[in-house]
Amino acid sequence: MKIALVVPAWTPDEIFSARTAGSQINYWQPLGTLYVAAALKQAGHDVIFLNGAFIDHNKILEGIGSFSPDAVGLYSTAFGWDKAKFTASSLKVIDKDIHVFVGGPYPVALGARCLEDPDSTDIDSVITGEGELTSVKLAELIASGANSFNGVAGLVWRAGDEVHDNGPRPLIEDLDKILFPARELLGDAGKYVPPPATYRRWPVAVIITSRGCNRRCLYCFQIDRNRTHGIRYRSVENVMQEIELCLEQGYREIKFIDDTLAADYDRAMEICAEIIKRKLDFTWFASACVNQVDEHLLRKFRDAGCWAVLFGAESGVQKNLNTIRKGITTEQTIKAVRAAQGAGLKVLTPFIFGIPGETYDEALQTIDFAIRLNPDVANFHSITPFPGTDLYDNVDEYGTISDDLRDYTYQGAAFVPHTMTRGQIAELRQIAFRRFYSRPSFLLKRLFSIRTVNDLKAALNGLRSLFWIWAGKGLFRRKKGSRPGNWGDA
Repeated sequence: MKIALVVPAWTPDEIFSARTAGSQINYWQPLGTLYVAAALKQAGHDVIFLNGAFIDHNKILEGIGSFSPDAVGLYSTAFGWDKAKFTASSLKVIDKDIHVFVGGPYPVALGARCLEDPDSTDIDSVITGEGELTSVKLAELIASGANSFNGVAGLVWRAGDEVHDNGPRPLIEDLDKILFPARELLGDAGKYVPPPATYRRWPVAVIITSRGCNRRCLYCFQIDRNRTHGIRYRSVENVMQEIELCLEQGYREIKFIDDTLAADYDRAMEICAEIIKRKLDFTWFASACVNQVDEHLLRKFRDAGCWAVLFGAESGVQKNLNTIRKGITTEQTIKAVRAAQGAGLKVLTPFIFGIPGETYDEALQTIDFAIRLNPDVANFHSITPFPGTDLYDNVDEYGTISDDLRDYTYQGAAFVPHTMTRGQIAELRQIAFRRFYSRPSFLLKRLFSIRTVNDLKAALNGLRSLFWIWAGKGLFRRKKGSRPGNWGDA
């Protein structure tokens, strides 16, 4: 059977202000979709992948038309839900018998509510959890001409005017049994780059060595809502095999996208030891929680090729860290950043504004904290109430949410606490970027750190963004209206 997997078309100016996109834009390898593609290919299906990050809607339809698939799987975030519905409608014009199914964070979180959306009638089914096993079973039934999909755990499906929910599929316990992502479907892998200043070599592969999380952050969505499984780990040998395959495929850097690579301290040390033992030549980047690392581990990271680590600092006010259930202290953040810098690693720290109960003055304290912390890169986001999170489910307790799904990107203020306004959140982001990146000490440090063409490009994009952060008015505030890129500076 022929199956097309599609990321619906989108453009950077729908997410970022055009004035600062050069220093923010990134294109991730869509691991979830590639895992599903690998499973479908192993089951004997002919699979193609079309990515709307690089081709427009019409090109996607042309690709579908020439391939003539029996089924099309659409990937959707909250931001991309309207695009998924629009793409589904266009596909049905091409061939009303194409089975259109959707997966991704938004469908996984909302399940049957996606098919109950009055504008989603061209979507036939929704995968509500990990997609590798569910998609293969769904494809098997489509190929057989089945009219019913009862019994396919992890699937919600439409039969006429009725919506059937088959219930959840158990999580995959042995992650080593999952095939490696079908990266061969990406085409030119060099197009997939993280944000500027967050990679050293190119092309960059994305790898996840575990699934799940044992934390309960207010704004974070996990498939296992009850946290009964915690973190499921791949074996170190399995991870090494994927790293070696990526290197054979020409990748020169790896971004590990585990929520924290250091959740199991001994396993993190073992991964580093194996990289060193096998003399694998690549640079890498990872995230870690500040209360799970020490200088010994971070030096081991560096010795194994790591050049940077991301710590989710989030806030410089302990009350607000407690509110989001981060499980860390500001002192632990300071200690981790100093340990990483002492180990010779670059440090990136994201912060968020609009935390429930946070005041404008407390947000200013967070900016002061970020400056004192002095990481190599700081980012300042709006807290986002993604569907499926405790923040989304209990929003009336905490504040209000936007009814415009385009705001659900960390850029637009999709959530506003009772203690702030939407305009204040946008203003705080601009103040934060302005104060952090305009410091003479930072600018000199960035100047003297330029070593490569990529470093120079990132620095020039940063300077352009900094100009507009000073010159632009309402830079991070989306204006009312439907046209893409309708930001305050437009």
